[in-house]
Amino acid sequence: MRTTPILLILALTACGNTGGLGRSDDSPFAPEVASREDSIDGLIVGHRLMEAGEYELALRAYYRAAGQRGTSVDVLSALGSANLQLGRLGQAERLLRQAIEKDETFVPAWNNLGVVLMERGVYGEAERVFRTAFALDSGESDDIRANLTLALAKIENRDYLTVDISSFALMRRGSGDYRILARI
Repeated sequence: MRTTPILLILALTACGNTGGLGRSDDSPFAPEVASREDSIDGLIVGHRLMEAGEYELALRAYYRAAGQRGTSVDVLSALGSANLQLGRLGQAERLLRQAIEKDETFVPAWNNLGVVLMERGVYGEAERVFRTAFALDSGESDDIRANLTLALAKIENRDYLTVDISSFALMRRGSGDYRILARI
């Protein structure tokens, strides 16, 4: 029965910290992963990715932010904006409307919802949404003013909206030169 104390000593030694695979400053291995409190906010990362034109990666960062923060108005609006940039208009509209339900004074959500509605061809509602964004912003944003002006122009100029593309023809003139002809 002498093997029992030896096995006990070996088992206790195996449980102790031997310092074997710890990371030193000159280690070639990657550093430890930062804890949740030390990690960079997914919303900030998403905003930076949006500025860089990386909309799919931004969407992932926003989902991570939703997991960390919950579905706040900022997160919902950011998710809606990323989906808008990816051309997912139905998802963008749903998320932006949810953001507005959470906070009816959040100007970016109103403006982006107006952009979605313009893309969908719902100019009347887009105009109303841009007016709301413009009023909430006290008329300070040039982008919102431009969006409102465009929506009003599209509503007033119905002929512009109903142009029949089949009434146009392309005529080649030389190498690489084309002329657009309209059938009247």
